Amino acid sequence: MNALRHWMTRNRIKPIVAIKAISRLLQDPDDTGQVFKVIEALKGDGLTAPLKRLKADPAGAAMLEQRINIVTRLNDRDALLAMPEGSIGRAYYDFVHSQGLSADGLIAAREEAPDYDGLSEEEQWFANRLRDIHDLQHVLTGYGRDPLGELSLLSFMTTQVENRGINFIIFIGGRKFKGDYPQLDIKGFIAEGRTIGKKAAWMPAIRWEDRLHEPLESVRNELGFQAPVNYQAVDYIVQDLPSAA
Repeated sequence: MNALRHWMTRNRIKPIVAIKAISRLLQDPDDTGQVFKVIEALKGDGLTAPLKRLKADPAGAAMLEQRINIVTRLNDRDALLAMPEGSIGRAYYDFVHSQGLSADGLIAAREEAPDYDGLSEEEQWFANRLRDIHDLQHVLTGYGRDPLGELSLLSFMTTQVENRGINFIIFIGGRKFKGDYPQLDIKGFIAEGRTIGKKAAWMPAIRWEDRLHEPLESVRNELGFQAPVNYQAVDYIVQDLPSAA
């Protein structure tokens, strides 16, 4: 028991915090702050390997050195609205506008779990970058904000950047989803998200600020984003089902 406690302390693992947060998340799936609390509680040294990968990529290393902040661009709704129909920026605008979201909203949700204990300045920047491109991931993958879309996107995300907290959410959420919606192949949707994540270009190393004006479909093709065909085939069913909360 002492050895386990020492391992959790050394790796900054807080299981009780994670369990409480996942319980609240199951009660209210729209409470994004609880997602960040789970991720924070189980983060351990999970940023070490992806940050090393980012540094090995010239474009990624340049973003890290310059501490690029995409939030200003994503919050400029007039500029996004002025972008061509079918562009990444316009699709992002349409997505967040229809859902009543903003990049600042993700920041506010993240601040509900503000513990950067033990993180270097570089790790803090990288964690924030992952947070800030979350809704761009929705746009690039085609996953919506319905419960099935979020679960599938989490599978994509943790395949791109391995995350113990997100894996825990997928495990618990997948079990609950299977119980609530036995007619759906939940494991299949999770697997599809992982497959898309493996085959697509690594999103953290892409300077999305410079690509917002480009055609969404062209960029998807260029970067290997496969369509989530299983999710798209049942999307209308999921929208009509009662909440998974």
